[in-house]
Amino acid sequence: MPEMLFDDFGPCKVIELYSPKEGVRGIVVIDNVALGLAVGGVRVTPTVTTEEIRRLARTMTLKNSIAGLPHGGAKAGIVADPADPRKERIFRVFARMIRGLTEYIPGPDMGCDETSMAWILDETGRAVGLPEEIGGLPLDRLGATGYGVAECAEVAARFANLELKGARVAVEGFGSVGKAAARFLIDKGAVLVAASDTKGAVHDPAGIDVSELIEAKRQQGSVTGFGKGSRLAAADLFDVPCDILVPAAAPDVINAGNVEKIKARIILQGANIPATAEAEKRLQQRGVLVVPDFIANAGGVIMAAMEYAGKNETEAFAAIRERIRKNTARVLEKAASEGTLPRTAADTLARERVRKAMGYRDY
Repeated sequence: MPEMLFDDFGPCKVIELYSPKEGVRGIVVIDNVALGLAVGGVRVTPTVTTEEIRRLARTMTLKNSIAGLPHGGAKAGIVADPADPRKERIFRVFARMIRGLTEYIPGPDMGCDETSMAWILDETGRAVGLPEEIGGLPLDRLGATGYGVAECAEVAARFANLELKGARVAVEGFGSVGKAAARFLIDKGAVLVAASDTKGAVHDPAGIDVSELIEAKRQQGSVTGFGKGSRLAAADLFDVPCDILVPAAAPDVINAGNVEKIKARIILQGANIPATAEAEKRLQQRGVLVVPDFIANAGGVIMAAMEYAGKNETEAFAAIRERIRKNTARVLEKAASEGTLPRTAADTLARERVRKAMGYRDY
């Protein structure tokens, strides 16, 4: 395991958890709490690592900061298969192990949903992204993150001299975020031409009906069950000609091995840390506009914060629209005026607020 990296922001807590009796392994990284209680999702995969969670926790610190939320950043991981039939038991054991980490508020992430958050709430008394029956705003069902990606796209398109109406969209990772992003982008006039999941990809330059693709995936378990277009290997989605690429799944999927193949004009990072730093630099050199994760995909955590503050669905969507559109414009204007990467501009703005908040703290 690589040595943990610490800097002037954190992480302030790195905890690896294990229940010998249940065989449940978990990780929690609380990066920074200067702005308030730390909010961050619980990622469930058999391969999740402490280093991955550390990187994601830092992203949450920056995301919550630049979104103007009164929350610090954290992330958790459970080393398990999301399809494990013991899922409820795994979550309840994990929740009991984090019960004392009162500065951390869990939310849904890859491999879990509002039901999982209800189990955590039942065990700890704190969680966001809850089922509406118990007062929550179910982020995945409402498509909060995907909605934010589409609002980001409308602003970013102006900076790339791209007309969103008719723009060709490819979505890597057609899960909860990818589906919602595709749906909201199509509502704005874009055209879905490709989508992928872990089993493969589908491509149709004439356009893919999003509703039909969602139903095909529900019935067949993969986008490859869609009856139209051509089938591709999942990795080949990055070769598809498109105007907007939305990576919406795992970390570092855009890297040195495929960065030269990407034909998009805009990349909207629907997932957290979907590109390596080197790949982002190369994309900038090639003239591709990359909107970083903690700007483009902040819709989910904004809605989670609104839920925690007692706001309703209408108020939450209004907050997502206002904050993401404003921040996308701020970051891209700053990046253009300074000739720097959008991520560098966003990082600078986010860190300013955290650093000021840290000045009021004595820890």
